Amino acid sequence: MRLTVNGESKNFDAPITVNELLSRIGLDPAKVAVERNLEIVPKSTYGQTPLDEGDKLEIVHFIGGGLPVDGDVVPDGTKSDCFEVAGQQYRSRLLVGTGKYKDFEETKKAIEASGAQIVTVAVRRVNVSNPNEPMLTDYVDPKTYTYLPNTAGCFSADEAVRTLRLAREAGGWDLVKLEVLGDQKTLYPNMPQTLIAAKTLIDEGFKVMVYCADDPIQAKILEEMGCVAIMPLAAPIGSGLGIQNPVGIRLIIEQATVPVLVDAGVGTASDAAIAMELGCDGILMNTAIAEAKDPIKMARAMKLAVESGRLAYQAGRMPKKMYADPSSPLAGLI
Repeated sequence: MRLTVNGESKNFDAPITVNELLSRIGLDPAKVAVERNLEIVPKSTYGQTPLDEGDKLEIVHFIGGGLPVDGDVVPDGTKSDCFEVAGQQYRSRLLVGTGKYKDFEETKKAIEASGAQIVTVAVRRVNVSNPNEPMLTDYVDPKTYTYLPNTAGCFSADEAVRTLRLAREAGGWDLVKLEVLGDQKTLYPNMPQTLIAAKTLIDEGFKVMVYCADDPIQAKILEEMGCVAIMPLAAPIGSGLGIQNPVGIRLIIEQATVPVLVDAGVGTASDAAIAMELGCDGILMNTAIAEAKDPIKMARAMKLAVESGRLAYQAGRMPKKMYADPSSPLAGLI
C-alpha cells in the first residue's frame, strides 16, 4: 500500500493503522500530531484508524506545556512585578523565539541568559527518514518553559488555523501566537486574514496572542473579538530597525485592557528599553538575539534592558522642558 507521509511516497504492508504506522517509522504517538487527508486524527483513535491506499499524512511534532509560575517573593514579603497573560503569571516580560541559532545548544544557552519563560516554537514536519534526530524539546524543556506555538510562515487564515489545530493535537496547547503574513518581502501582517483566523481560533477555544499592525483601530477590534494579548510590530520582522511608530503603539497601550507586547523589529537593547518605557507589558524577539555576534551576551543585555525600561516606566520620567532648569538651588548662592 502506497502512502504519502510528509510529502514522501512510502510503501507499507496492508492493513495498517495510524498507530502501527508511527511504530514502524519509530515515532512516539504521544509526541506527534497526525493529519490524514487534511483532517486531524485524534490521538485516542490512532489504534482504530485504518489507512487506505493513497492517503496523504502530515506528522508534526512538539510535546507541549510549560507551567505557570508564581511571582517571586522579594525581601519585604510582597510579590515582584509579574507579567500575566490568559490568567497565567510569569516573572519575565521578555519572550523569545527559538529560530535562527546555529544549533540547539546555542538556543538553550541564549534562552537561559535571557531569563525568558515563554518561548515561541514553529510547528514543522517530523523528519520521518530520521526520527531520532535531535529535537528542540531535547534542549529546551517544555516542563520548564511555556511553549507558545506560532504560525510563522503562514500567509492565509486557513494555513494559520490548520497549523494551530495540529499544534494543539500535538501538545495540548491552547495559548498560541497567531500571525498571518501579507507578503514575503515585508512580512507585514495581513489584517483581513488575521481577523478571520482570530475569530475561528477563539470560537474553537484557543487563547490567541496576535501579531498585528501598529494600528489602534485594528488592535481594538482584535481585543474586543477576544484576543488575550495584542502584539503590534515595532518594525518589519527581522529588520532590527527599532520602534518606528511610538505614537501608534502608545495609543494601543492606552486603550487596551489586555497585555500589549511589541513583536518584531527590535534590534538592540536600547530598542527594548524604549518599548518598555512606552508602557508595553512585554516584548517578543528572536533575530535581535540570534543574529547578534554574541547571542548569549545579547540575550543578557535584552533581559536587563526590559527590566530597566519597565522600572523607568513605573518610576515616571521627568517632564521635557524647552529651557534649562538647574539641579542645584540658587538660594544662598555665594
